[in-house]
Amino acid sequence: SYIANRVTDKLTPVHDRIFCCRSGSAADTQAVADAVAYQLAFHSVELEEPPRVRTAARLFQQSCYRYREELSAGIIVAGWDPRRGGQVYVVPMGGLLLRQPFAVGGSGSSYIYGYLDATFQPGMSRSQCQEFVARALALAMVRDGSSGGVIRLAAITEEGVERTVLAGSDLP
Repeated sequence: SYIANRVTDKLTPVHDRIFCCRSGSAADTQAVADAVAYQLAFHSVELEEPPRVRTAARLFQQSCYRYREELSAGIIVAGWDPRRGGQVYVVPMGGLLLRQPFAVGGSGSSYIYGYLDATFQPGMSRSQCQEFVARALALAMVRDGSSGGVIRLAAITEEGVERTVLAGSDLP
C-alpha cells in the first residue's frame, strides 16, 4: 500500500551545501539519505575539504541502483561546491544518474513538464529561480492529490543555504 506524505520536509540536507529532494517511499528515501550523509561526513574528514555535489549524487546513484529491486526511491541532488559551483543531478527510480539544469520528480511532476519547458531560462536570477520553482510546485499541487501542504525552498550558494517555507495562503 502507499501512503501520501504531504507534510514531511522532503528537502534533506546531506552536507553543508548539498541537499536531496526525496520522492517515493519516505522510509526508503530517508534511509538512503542518512547513509549518504554518513558517507559524505566521513569522506569530508578524510579529504579535509567539503565533498563535491557529484560525489553525493554518485553515492545516491550507487545505492539506488544496487537496491533497485527493493527501494522505491527517486532522488534529486542539488548543491554548491568550489569546483563546479551550483549543480543539479537526478537519480530516478532504478538508479540512473543525470546532471540537468533543473530536475523534477515525484507524483506531481508529470503535470508540470509543459510549464517547466516553456518557462525555464538559463541564467535566471535567484529570485527568478525561486519564483519558477514555487510556481511549478504550486501547479503540481493543484493537480496531484498526493502533493500539497506547504512549499519548502532552499537556495544553496557559496555563502550557505537559505531555507524558505511558503504556507498555503502564500502560494503563487
